Amino acid sequence: MRGGLVTVGTVAALLAAMGLTVLGLGAADNAVASFDASSWLWSTTRGELARVNGVTARVDTRMEVPGGRRHQTQVAQTDRLLILRDLKTGQVSSLDLATLQITATTPTAPGLGVSVALHEDAAFVVDAVQGIVRQLDPRALTPVGEPVRYPPGITGGAFDGAGKLWIAVPSEGTVSAVTAAELPETPGDAPPAGLSPKRVETYDVAEPAHELVVSTLDEGVAVLDRTSTSLVTVVGGRTTRAELTMTAPGYLPTRTSGQQVPVTVPGERSVHVVRDSREVKRFAVPGDGVRLSPAVAWAGRFYCADETTGTVYAFDAEGQLVQTVKGSGRPGPVELEVRENHLFINPPDSSTAQVVDDQNRVREVNKYANDVLGGDPPPVAPPPPPPKKPKVGKPGAPKSVTAAAGDASARVSWQAAASNGAEITRYVVEGAGQTRQVGANQRSLEVTGLTNGETYTFSVHAVNAKGAGPARRSNPVVPTAEVPDPPASVTAEARPDGTVRVSWPEADGQGNKIAKYAVTATSAGASAPAGESAKTELVVGAGQLEYGTQYAFTVTAVSEKGAGSKASPVSNTVVPFTVPKAPGELRASTVADQPGTVAVQWSPAVDNGRPVTKYVVEAAGKSVEVTDVRATVGGLGNGQNVTVKVKAVNEAGAGPEASTTARTVAEPRITVTGSSADATSVTVTFTVDAGGGRATCTAATGGKTASGSCSSLRVTGLAPGTAYTVTLTASNAAGKGTASRAQTTDPVYGIATCKNGPDGDQRTYCDKDVPGRNGNEIFEVTRQDNDRQAGWVPDGRRLRTYCKAKGEDVDAWIYNNNKKSTWWIQVEYKGKTYIPWAWLNLEGGDDLDVLPTC
Repeated sequence: MRGGLVTVGTVAALLAAMGLTVLGLGAADNAVASFDASSWLWSTTRGELARVNGVTARVDTRMEVPGGRRHQTQVAQTDRLLILRDLKTGQVSSLDLATLQITATTPTAPGLGVSVALHEDAAFVVDAVQGIVRQLDPRALTPVGEPVRYPPGITGGAFDGAGKLWIAVPSEGTVSAVTAAELPETPGDAPPAGLSPKRVETYDVAEPAHELVVSTLDEGVAVLDRTSTSLVTVVGGRTTRAELTMTAPGYLPTRTSGQQVPVTVPGERSVHVVRDSREVKRFAVPGDGVRLSPAVAWAGRFYCADETTGTVYAFDAEGQLVQTVKGSGRPGPVELEVRENHLFINPPDSSTAQVVDDQNRVREVNKYANDVLGGDPPPVAPPPPPPKKPKVGKPGAPKSVTAAAGDASARVSWQAAASNGAEITRYVVEGAGQTRQVGANQRSLEVTGLTNGETYTFSVHAVNAKGAGPARRSNPVVPTAEVPDPPASVTAEARPDGTVRVSWPEADGQGNKIAKYAVTATSAGASAPAGESAKTELVVGAGQLEYGTQYAFTVTAVSEKGAGSKASPVSNTVVPFTVPKAPGELRASTVADQPGTVAVQWSPAVDNGRPVTKYVVEAAGKSVEVTDVRATVGGLGNGQNVTVKVKAVNEAGAGPEASTTARTVAEPRITVTGSSADATSVTVTFTVDAGGGRATCTAATGGKTASGSCSSLRVTGLAPGTAYTVTLTASNAAGKGTASRAQTTDPVYGIATCKNGPDGDQRTYCDKDVPGRNGNEIFEVTRQDNDRQAGWVPDGRRLRTYCKAKGEDVDAWIYNNNKKSTWWIQVEYKGKTYIPWAWLNLEGGDDLDVLPTC
């Protein structure tokens, strides 16, 4: 047993204490072993972690996370610790790999917007919506000192190889590094006074309100400015910029190893490679569609996954396709992570992963290995057909372009323009002699340097790969020093109908009447107007915000003169939600071995912002509730066509139903197609409609039974020349079906045989009946009794036989090949009489066994 650090009993006790389950035959001995080349991979379908040894490409430990089935989960890991964040519930857990114990948990808001980062003993929770970066003691998940605070809507939050956490602030156009405070000696203790994480470096990398994407480097950070299509790298305190020729938004991996930074542009299906402040290579990714994961650099190659098919393409340094790693063929996320001198390719929704070593050798990993308890996931349906390519054109005009005056400033905001088939890369704001570019997810802009008392009008247009769309103009505004105060606070409430209610106290107009309030929604790396209201609340409509994503809100007050306040303090974070969507790929089928039962399977429903807590399955008035994506419903009656309905339930209630039909197993039906017979058996051919079940079949007649095939059965041991009625029975879980067939067995004939001998009286012995004994004599009984003799037949007479019986021993001597026997044969001669078998040769080989005993 490898490792030998703990026993099976010890592991079982540890796991029982923490509520986790280690699965597989090799789990116990590997529970506390540490491999430099291993990585923990998440499986969404089963809600479990698998530790994959990169050297052997095998799973050595599997661990089920309670309540994690079908939940997206972020995994941050070192050789000693795992930090897990369940995106459905928001719970953050710390797992000590030395003991396989959960050491602590802490809640966060569910949904997208919060992330975790881990480097050696430093752990951070990054709240991108609120702009709060908080260090935690990974052993106890307790705060370490005071958090680092940024404006709302930050992005990034990953460590570089030197242990610095990098954060980008789109509203400022900056990126900064945060270093961790030293941990207290005892987990959970407060650190010494004054010890907190610190912002140690800040760099200008873009104009304010540009859209930024971050990838940390071995030392430093790369920041993609999507708005200006440039890449800025910060290494050793020095910034360099590379201009890119992109026609659609680009993406970066969370972490980049090496000196080349790949920028993936799904809208082009291309990868741009940047090194030393210039674009050095650009290559196309095969296939169709825009679901590409960010390319990752590893061992002299670039790996890019197509999330529509799960296929991973490998390109050499010159951009030539050198390898294709086949995927599952099903759409879903694909995680690419370089760790411990290996590249791990993990589709969380699949049972398999791949490991790529530093020689670019690819090996497949079965994440469900080691004789795991429990069944396999439901069989997957064939992949859907590829979507039709949309018509692509320039974007439409932005909607609801409004401006509010401030003190020597104006705030311009707008709703999204129609993309018309090509993702919007930026917005352009013109007015007051200025032209400003704004990120596609930053749909508001503060224009400063204006003159109070002058009138200004602004125009906004969108840009995509096809060019600039039409502009829309704002209302005119006149900057003034007489601006109202912002509301003192803002409260947000996500409601089960999908709406979000944002409320605030009335603002002080500073002598002017408040005409309206403008509400801005902020999420991770994005900011956009949510609406306006003349009241002190705004209800953001269902579907206007993305379900499952975290949002916070700010409010500006606008006076009757059109003057706008500064933004209010940011609200609490909420996650919009509503009832789940209908389950997909619903299938119902007959349960062959259970009466009145159907089996139902489906793909998980889109949860719309809150975890699905159960599924309700209804059929013919019967109902069951399950938490998995399969169920059986019984008690429906046999042979019934039923409509099956399935709906998902979450915190908001029950969602719409998906429906299909199925039939319960019915009693079998037999159709006889033919029959035949020989002297001692009857064969019946037939077909069986098993009613959706599994049928077993029997045939019976004359006290004899045969079983087996449900297409042909032969009943043996019957009497020759006898009329029989064969009863066929087919049985399944619902009951029995029967049919019958009349068939007569073939009669058996024998030839009375007495051949005259060569000498004297022998030469006439068989010619006629004479007093005393003679050949071919027939009796009413099975002995040679003169008083019971029925007659005599000449040699060669063909007699129909019925059965055999024991009697007097008769020797035919030379007259029938010395045949001698105590068996007598019942024949048709003046009724049913008997002739010694010694004098009767049965047709077909004289086989006495064909005759039953009388």
